[in-house]
Amino acid sequence: MTITSTSLWTEVNEAPVKPTATIRTLPEDFRVEELPMYPASGTGGHVFIQVRKTGWSTSACVGRIAKELNLDSSEMGHAGMKDRHAITTQLLSFPWPEQEPLPSLDALEPEGIEVLSAERHPHKLRVGHLIGNRFEIVLRDLADDNEAPLADALTQLRSTGVPNAFGPQRFGRDGDNPERALGWLRGEHRGPRDKRTRKLLLSSVQSMLFDRLLARRVADGTWSTVVRGDLAKTTDHGGLFLSEDEEVDAKRAALGEVTATGPIFGPRMRWPEGEPARWEREVLDEALGGPDALEGLGKIGAGSRRALRIVPGDLEFLFAKEVNQKTITVCMTLPKGAYATTVLGAVFLLQDESIRRWEASKNETTPDSSPHDELLRDTRNTSR
Repeated sequence: MTITSTSLWTEVNEAPVKPTATIRTLPEDFRVEELPMYPASGTGGHVFIQVRKTGWSTSACVGRIAKELNLDSSEMGHAGMKDRHAITTQLLSFPWPEQEPLPSLDALEPEGIEVLSAERHPHKLRVGHLIGNRFEIVLRDLADDNEAPLADALTQLRSTGVPNAFGPQRFGRDGDNPERALGWLRGEHRGPRDKRTRKLLLSSVQSMLFDRLLARRVADGTWSTVVRGDLAKTTDHGGLFLSEDEEVDAKRAALGEVTATGPIFGPRMRWPEGEPARWEREVLDEALGGPDALEGLGKIGAGSRRALRIVPGDLEFLFAKEVNQKTITVCMTLPKGAYATTVLGAVFLLQDESIRRWEASKNETTPDSSPHDELLRDTRNTSR
């Protein structure tokens, strides 16, 4: 199955047909290492553990470890969600009385989970407490004559970046989560009872609206620059400021120092001014009928801003020849909230092997769980 949500770059810029490449053929083809925001202090009533997982989503891993510790899953902490179809390294936390010795880590290592370190810290690990993620991704089934143009395209990404669209994980297994949520917000039907499902559906609407605004700015060529009235963000420290000198800030954007931001709509989101504000209000009005609907989105947060452009850091790549196929390994660092598939989708038409396997399993007696676990419940038994 082809990932289509990363086609924003192609559709708007009328880019030539991109070469296909297969991802997630094997778990080791997709490696992700979380970059923590801060180290554990060594003292306190919580324990930070760094785990390396193969074949486990974050939710399933948290559930299994919580069960071993006789804790509720809600007591566990994590900074970000990681996909199941990969080898991923990330921090988790759990409460543990400071006067008691640490539990045996061996019990926290079922097949596919390895505990790399454990250190105490005063507080629970919170969502968003990470700098970003380091990726190492193997793309397979490349055509033999594509090496030179692919090298040129990947090299260009180091300076131009790509539109920071959300990945397909945000929109649910069948891509219809935003429409389900919009019907609920418009009062066309009752929302789901499960609080986690409600949160995921609302989040998918925020993501869809951001992508719509981003598509508009890609179409008019303003996604990679800053215009007067934009709320811009510095790329080093993430500071947010109102652009009042378009000429100066556009030059800074060209140097990669700043980027314009788009809306993660919520009732207390900071709005831009001038033309950027008008564009965002039109997107909101078209989808939800006006700002009153923001109160519904407020159930998952006040709202925030997201960079319109992402420039991958430390991007390197290496071609290799394996049996009957050519591969390329791409390494890069991305800030939190950015998707490696979005970056790669600017160069390749991605074929996700994990989705193909899931499609093939749907008619089996025990089908595989969702092909994308980041925002969907992992339904397999975590007591194995």
